[in-house]
Amino acid sequence: MSSDTLLKNTRQTSSIISMIQNSEFPSKAKRQRQYGFSLIEISIVTTIMMLLAIVGIPAIQGYVVESKVPRVAEELQRFVARLKVTTNGFGASPYAGVDNRVLANSLRGSSVVAVSGEGAGANVAHGLGGQGISGRGVIRVAPYALSGAPVGSAFLLTLNDVNHAACPGLASILQRIAEVVTISGSGGPVRVKDHLHEPISPYNPLLADAQCLNGDRNIFEFVIR
Repeated sequence: MSSDTLLKNTRQTSSIISMIQNSEFPSKAKRQRQYGFSLIEISIVTTIMMLLAIVGIPAIQGYVVESKVPRVAEELQRFVARLKVTTNGFGASPYAGVDNRVLANSLRGSSVVAVSGEGAGANVAHGLGGQGISGRGVIRVAPYALSGAPVGSAFLLTLNDVNHAACPGLASILQRIAEVVTISGSGGPVRVKDHLHEPISPYNPLLADAQCLNGDRNIFEFVIR
């Protein structure tokens, strides 16, 4: 083999070695850097995800509650209409015997509210806040006495532990069938509509909105006759 050929082969070999050492074939250290994430990177990503969850979950809950308001109100309007038809012509106190048994039987097939239990102690969860258990986040119905009339001349529909996202939508819809609307929130029980006393107070949506506290801490009461 001539010296020129040997020199040429040597140069080619050196070129291949140089390519291997540079970028054509990553070193072991480079290959290790290309795979997976470091503990610090994982910690940063986990922290960001937790912050997004903390910020996002309440907002998502608010959207869910707000979207359910019209459907819950529709179910209650249907219940009221059915109750009025059933008790029509029963004297001065047609609602004297109304309780959660009547409410549960009327709404038991609903896909919007959750009904459990039997009789007067039946539980009707409205799904607008609260857990729907242990008396929180539920709907109750009871007889009510109008001024100068016996107990049962009207009835009281109560929703407790309602989320602020339902304000003032729930009151704005159900006030159409109620004589009195009361919201217990930031200022204690406040009547945002009163058609039973003079002078008549029409429904005030701004006042209703102002009464609601953040979270599942609001009580809505509707007097219906």
